[in-house]
Amino acid sequence: MSQQVWWTAPALSENGNRIMVSGRKDIERFRENPRFSIRVEISWPYTPDAQGFPDEMTSELMEQAHEALEATFAKDPVAVLTGVFTGDGRRDWVFYTLSTNIFGRKLNEALAHLPLLPLEIKAENDPEWEAYSEMADAEIKID
Repeated sequence: MSQQVWWTAPALSENGNRIMVSGRKDIERFRENPRFSIRVEISWPYTPDAQGFPDEMTSELMEQAHEALEATFAKDPVAVLTGVFTGDGRRDWVFYTLSTNIFGRKLNEALAHLPLLPLEIKAENDPEWEAYSEMADAEIKID
């Protein structure tokens, strides 16, 4: 398996607060596969500190969740993590998947060892990967 390639940069949320954006670059094989047409966003709202970021305990739990998600989907690539946004009182993980049913099962499997998390999940069809393209264009402007 190839090494993942990510970029990270600060950005501003819609209300002007700072967020950290990480985007994955090495996703061509997923993007070229028409079956990966569903964008799933997992959001974790939290009480932010003065800068809009999570406290240390929440941050550590988020990192455990992140590592579990990466490990699960690396082992069974039914979805690809393409972006992570943290700040302004929320963390968002953005995936593209081929099935919301399979994705849901794998999500539950990945997070089963953690306490119940305050996650919000939404999915939309995005066969052209328009949302990913917007994020990637933002990275190009700041490189």
